[in-house]
Amino acid sequence: MSEIRDCLPPDRNPRQPGFALPKGSIDTHVHVFEPGYALSPGRGYNPPFSTLADLTHLHATLGIERVVFTQPSVYGTDNSAILDAMAALNGQTPDRARAVVALAMDVGEEKLAALDASGVRGVRLNFDNKGGMPIATAQIPDLAARIRPFGWHIEFLFPGKDMVELMPVFAALAVPMSIAHFAYQPATAGVAAAGFRALIELARRGNTWIKISGANRVAATDLPPYDDVKPMARALIEAAPERIMWGSDWPHPNKYVANPNDADLVDAFGDWVGDDRMRRKIMVDTPAAFYSFAAPGVRP
Repeated sequence: MSEIRDCLPPDRNPRQPGFALPKGSIDTHVHVFEPGYALSPGRGYNPPFSTLADLTHLHATLGIERVVFTQPSVYGTDNSAILDAMAALNGQTPDRARAVVALAMDVGEEKLAALDASGVRGVRLNFDNKGGMPIATAQIPDLAARIRPFGWHIEFLFPGKDMVELMPVFAALAVPMSIAHFAYQPATAGVAAAGFRALIELARRGNTWIKISGANRVAATDLPPYDDVKPMARALIEAAPERIMWGSDWPHPNKYVANPNDADLVDAFGDWVGDDRMRRKIMVDTPAAFYSFAAPGVRP
């Protein structure tokens, strides 16, 4: 059995970004690692404790008002940590949080309905760091059929080298899909690389929402500036301006060299997207519609 490594913690001292994010901004990709939640024996890393209190402090510093919790692989299909965090935030401020969970194929309609009512909006399939996630590629059509009545989507995470090979799976999908972290396409390969060209094609087809998150995962270096990521971000925005979102990927799990200050990632977004209307579209309007948030200032 391979050693399970301890990954780095996030920068514990977030600073304010160099510009103000639009009111109502949504961070579409975060995790929480609270004490007391059991880790999957099949996990690929040991996460640092990164609590809901840490996250709320971060978002207050960055100017982010709403959040989407994404199930990390280390918890397998036990979504308790993110469901509890979502419930806590929505208990404080209605319509503040949503979640994307991991499920097994034996999940029933009653359970799906309960998750939907709580604020869950999709299922994550992590083929990069599988942990305890049991759904195989051949089962995706059945999964899509089960979640389709709820208007959910499937979020994919996979090794970047698999992008081209997975295109038939994506093309056959009967529900919307999302992909984070530039589909793990390495920035050093450039926008002409086969994997990134496939991602652009997928974006143009109209059924895929892409998170321009995880710049530190795809850039040549872990720390800023992320100048090599800018051409990819701008190409994706040009290809699908209505279906681009942003996420911090806090607390940046499964990293072992260095982690940026999260304001660095916001500032990178500000560099990639200079137009205020497009910033609002990416940070507020598109994710609010995709995850079924109410309009800012409107109670659900």
